[in-house]
This record gives sequence, structure tokens and C-alpha cells, in this order.
Amino acid sequence: MRLSGRALRMTIFVDDTDTWHRKPLFTEIVHRAHAAGLAGASVFRGVEGFGASSVVHTTRLLSMADDLPAAVVIVDEEERIRSFMAQPEELPLEGLVTVEEVEVVHYQGREGTNT
Repeated sequence: MRLSGRALRMTIFVDDTDTWHRKPLFTEIVHRAHAAGLAGASVFRGVEGFGASSVVHTTRLLSMADDLPAAVVIVDEEERIRSFMAQPEELPLEGLVTVEEVEVVHYQGREGTNT
């Protein structure tokens, strides 16, 4: 798969402890993106952050090390991202979802593999 030029970046912010059917919620999002044939998805775990609750969670204090931020970032063509956006509505998302226009300078998937 090749991707270049104008695209959208969808970022889904969740807590790393959020689950869906006993597995991490971010894992479910990545697997759904894969099943939808999107160009790729990556999960980034935060070491510190706060959200709507205004409570700062950090790895520096053991008592505050739960509910750390995680961001699932997906980049693909606009139509494919917009189509995928409807899926997370059934998931228990309590975080933030953003969509931004980006310019893809280089992307080329591996030929002949499923990864």
C-alpha cells in the first residue's frame, strides 16, 4: 500500500487501564483499524498527563500510576478515516478523539507481507 499527499490523522486518547471485553481498549482499536485495512495504527503510552478530570497521573508516584494516558494514532486517506470514525462510537470511549489534516511525505507498506 502506498500513501502520499493529503491525509487525515486520527488520534484517540484513552487511559491505559480502559478495557473492552477484558483486553486493553487501545488493543481493540488497533485490531479494528487493522481489520478495516487502514494504513497503520500505533499506540503511544504517556508517562504523565491529565484530562477532563483535571487529576494529574504520573509514573513518578506509585499511587498515581493508574490511568496513564495512551494515544492511538491512525493515518490514512480522508475517506477511510471518516469511515472508520463511526466504529469507536460503540466502544466505551471516555477520552478525546481528534482528526487533523496532515501531509504524508513518505509511506510505503512492505510488499508481500501481512504486517
